[in-house]
Amino acid sequence: MVQPSARREGFSSIPNVKWEDVGGLDILRHEFDRYIVRRIKYPEYYEGIGMNLESGFLLYGPPGCGKTLIAKAVANEAGANFIHIKGPELLNKYVGESELAVRTLFNRARTCAPCVLFFDEVDALTTERGKEGGWVIERLLNQLLIELDGAEQRRGVFVIGATNRPEVMDRALLRPGRFGKLLYVPLPSPDDRVLILKALARNKHIDSSVDLSAIGRMEACENLSGADLAELMNEAVMAALDEKLASIETTCESLTIRTSHFEVALSKVSPSVSDK
Repeated sequence: MVQPSARREGFSSIPNVKWEDVGGLDILRHEFDRYIVRRIKYPEYYEGIGMNLESGFLLYGPPGCGKTLIAKAVANEAGANFIHIKGPELLNKYVGESELAVRTLFNRARTCAPCVLFFDEVDALTTERGKEGGWVIERLLNQLLIELDGAEQRRGVFVIGATNRPEVMDRALLRPGRFGKLLYVPLPSPDDRVLILKALARNKHIDSSVDLSAIGRMEACENLSGADLAELMNEAVMAALDEKLASIETTCESLTIRTSHFEVALSKVSPSVSDK
C-alpha cells in the first residue's frame, strides 16, 4: 500500500497508545467508537444513511485526566493518522500568518486522511471575541470556523479539541458541525484508578505482594488525576531506587517495587486539582 506523502514526511503517524493505556472511561470509548472508529473502519455502512454525524468533538474537564491519551487511543483504534497541535503554537503576531497556519494544518490532515486532528489547549485560540488577544485571535478564529464548516472538504478528518476551561471559549465554536459534541473527562473513579495504576505498572518490576487494586481504592488516592497517579508510580520507583542504591554494596537483589515504596510515594503525592 502506498502511504500518503504527508505520512512519509513524518509529520503524522498512527499513535502507539491503546485504550488500555488510558485506564477506564468506557463511556467515552463507546462514544468515540460510534462517531469515529466505526466510521473509519466501515465507511460503506455510513454512506448514504441520511444522517449528519458529528465529526468535531471537545474534551473538557480537570487537567491531567488523559485528554491527549484519549485522542491518541481513538486514532490508534481507528487506524487513523494523528496530528497533535497545541493552540498557542498557531498564534503569530504577523498579519496572515496564523490563518495560513490553520489552512496548512487542515490541508495536511486532508492529505493523510483518515486523520484525527487534535487541538490541545484549544481555548488559547478560541477565547471569546472582543476579549483579550485582539485581532490576531479574531482572524485565526474566523479561519478556524471556515475550516470546521467545510465538512465535505475535510471528509475523513475528525477534529478533537481539549480544554480545561470550556467557559472561556467562543460559543460559535461549540455549534453542531464544529466542536459540536462535548464530552466531559472526569477525575478517575476508584475502579479507573486501579486500571490506570495497572497500566502504569507494565514493564516495571512490581513485587507480587503489591495489591494495586487496594492502593487505587485507598482514600489517599481520592481525587488523584491520571497525571497524579503517574507521579505516584514515579515516586514509588524512585523510593525503590533510593533503597537499592543505599544498600548496593551489601546486597545483589534486583530493583523491585514493594508496598513500602508506594507508602512513601503516597506521602509525597497529593491531588493537583480540586474536586470542587
